[in-house]
Amino acid sequence: MTHHDSLPTEQRQRCEVWTRVMGYHRPVSQFNLGKRAEHRERRHFIESATRR
Repeated sequence: MTHHDSLPTEQRQRCEVWTRVMGYHRPVSQFNLGKRAEHRERRHFIESATRR
């Protein structure tokens, strides 16, 4: 059993994703189709600790 199968469908709820756009935060669900497509194509990265 995978993690997402651990709850029955009727107990699951959609997660709202927010992102920073032009200096403010906005839910992706309010983006137009073009902006949603752009958001899906974004590359994510993890910052590493800086050495001193």
